[in-house]
Amino acid sequence: MFENAVKALYQSFLGNTWASYCLTIGILLLGFALKKVLSETISRLIFGLIKKKSEEVPWSEFIRLLRPPFEFLIILFIVELAFQGLTVPEYWGWAPVGEFGVRLLLNKIFYTALVGGITWLGVRFIKFIGLVFKEKAAKTESKLDDQLVPFFRDLGILFFVITMGFIALSRVFAVDVLTLVTSLGIGGLAIALAAKETLENLFASFALMLDRPFTVGDSINVGGTEGTIEKVGFRSTRLRTFDGSMVTVPNRLLTSQSLDNLSERRLRRARFFLRLAYNTPGEQVTDVVKAIQTYIDNHPETNKEQGVVRFDSFAESSLDILVIFFVETPFPREFTRVKEEVNLMILKIIETNGVKFAFPSRDLYLRQDPSSSDS
Repeated sequence: MFENAVKALYQSFLGNTWASYCLTIGILLLGFALKKVLSETISRLIFGLIKKKSEEVPWSEFIRLLRPPFEFLIILFIVELAFQGLTVPEYWGWAPVGEFGVRLLLNKIFYTALVGGITWLGVRFIKFIGLVFKEKAAKTESKLDDQLVPFFRDLGILFFVITMGFIALSRVFAVDVLTLVTSLGIGGLAIALAAKETLENLFASFALMLDRPFTVGDSINVGGTEGTIEKVGFRSTRLRTFDGSMVTVPNRLLTSQSLDNLSERRLRRARFFLRLAYNTPGEQVTDVVKAIQTYIDNHPETNKEQGVVRFDSFAESSLDILVIFFVETPFPREFTRVKEEVNLMILKIIETNGVKFAFPSRDLYLRQDPSSSDS
């Protein structure tokens, strides 16, 4: 019976023995069963080579990024190895690999997938290197490196993908890359006109890196939009507004209009009027002015710059006291906190001196016509 089974294995079906089919299925099953182990082993070997340079990034992050492309490449290798032992029956009429046909199509698909897998692996590895430098940049006081790391990471990914694309065109599809680049140069004007805004944003991103009007983490005001810089990309910059929403601003707008870097402010100014009732005696007005001036001059967060508290003008329905003070902070939340403290103290000073605020009012005088009174 054993001999019959062996004979059956060596019987042909569609130009191949059953033993060849069993071997192919066995390689596929074994490969798919071991792909996770193999990918993790390869990942550990590579991580061991760069471990000293990447101590800030854990192994789990490395395996999360690189295991999927490794598994994909291992699957391609397993499929190639498994089907090497099978042949296509001649009566199917498939053309050789060098001629157009199914064989050529399958060959192109395989090598395209191979280049795609290598590209995927390279992009993931560049992202991991970006994580390493990001962790190193986080330990420095400068914010410039926090901005440069993601920019150059994306730039590296862009150039790597373009390079692999040219390799695929040259090696897989036998395209003359030099001729292709020359033809693109001829049509470059049309492409530039079609992608005018994209190119403007790209060049603007390089201008932002060179001029450095801000860094990641700075608060800016551009075009009436205020927020904190979270990321500077090739096309746009992401801005987190103070109310929590995310605004994407094209880079060309950041270089073509005035930009106020709020984080570079040394001081923030508060300016407003206190409107007192007209029946307030002059002595009480003087006492209020002096008390507010003294508080501002002695407050630890408003005494770095001389404030101004003066009886400014006689308004229509009030005596106006001008209050100006400066808070030593670039952050809006800190400014509003200090301003609230000053406002609460002003209320207390007003109450202590028995002064009342003015309400908008007007006196209306009615004149009676003498002729109407005689009648």
